[in-house]
Amino acid sequence: MSQTIRHPEILEIARREGKVTVEGLADHFGVTLQTIRRDLTELAEAGRLERVHGGAILPSGTTNIGYEERRSLNQDAKRAIARACAARVPSDISLFLNIGTTTEAVAQELLHHVNLMVVTNNMNVANILVANRDCQIIVTGGTLRRSDGGLVGTLAAETIRQFKFDLAVIGCSALDGDGDLLDFDIQEVGVSQTILRQSRRTFLVADQSKFRRSAPARIASLAAIDCFFTDRPLAPDLAARCAEWGTEIVVCA
Repeated sequence: MSQTIRHPEILEIARREGKVTVEGLADHFGVTLQTIRRDLTELAEAGRLERVHGGAILPSGTTNIGYEERRSLNQDAKRAIARACAARVPSDISLFLNIGTTTEAVAQELLHHVNLMVVTNNMNVANILVANRDCQIIVTGGTLRRSDGGLVGTLAAETIRQFKFDLAVIGCSALDGDGDLLDFDIQEVGVSQTILRQSRRTFLVADQSKFRRSAPARIASLAAIDCFFTDRPLAPDLAARCAEWGTEIVVCA
């Protein structure tokens, strides 16, 4: 198999898994380790991947990957996270759901909850919850981001300030080793920070791929989160920090 045929498949595996390894790709393609190292080097030089010890990851950057591509990534993990999170969301509360494919998965798991008032800046969440007749839906308004149905900007933040939510479920684009939640859109960051201030409790939903990515804008620390739903245990030092902060970690199978 020529490298021109391997490269797109290597990128697809990296998008799906978040990381590729030299040994794993060599086994997958039935080629030598040296051949795969050369492929990864060429992809890194082209800016398509970022080399790390033993393999490569998707490159850090200042722009997010496309919405449809995000929807297709780690779907099983997102569903497991969404089920576990929704199981901890009681009926009869006010709830905020923000922008993100994992929060959309949570919305799908809330279709049988009763007497919810859901406020959202995510048009996709609103459309999902239309199927739940026991759910009152309030959309914030704001500048529509056509790429993913998100509503951002001053109007979104001003709407959120009119509420005090029992619970917010939020996502993020990346998480760094210090436990900081990161995003690409500075307008979305401002909205997310307003959500945190206006919520009595906050749940974060994010799969393991968020630890392998970087984004330029800081939302907050995991210290501001009551419960973090993810699909892999945290690194020991970060898990210890979360214990000190009182941030509960739920690993979803």
